[in-house]
Amino acid sequence: MKEQIFPESGPPPAGPYSPAIRANGFIFVSGQGPIVLETGKPLRGPIGDQVHLTIQNVKLVLEAAGSSLDKIVKTTIYLRDIGNFATMNEIYGSYFDGIPPARTTIQVANLPFEIDVEIESIALE
Repeated sequence: MKEQIFPESGPPPAGPYSPAIRANGFIFVSGQGPIVLETGKPLRGPIGDQVHLTIQNVKLVLEAAGSSLDKIVKTTIYLRDIGNFATMNEIYGSYFDGIPPARTTIQVANLPFEIDVEIESIALE
């Protein structure tokens, strides 16, 4: 059985998909980007600020599902410029104590709304 997770204060989906799905003890979080909740618009500017906001948006969705960043087991990170890897990596690492999640990082040609970073995750309940 699966259950849709739709945080009341989270960024709205940009299409016909669920922000997250709970299934078989896992929370599958759709890709989140640096979307400013108050405006619904993407944050522009330094990649570090975008990574922080993106992780905060992932956190918001996980918390709506009763989970947390500490329970993430896998992430996939999409960067428009792999040259931002070092900055992203430093900021990303600051959010995880102990055993960090498994991770894949991929450079992509473009992302929706021309954002520079998107993170999807799988977490335990």
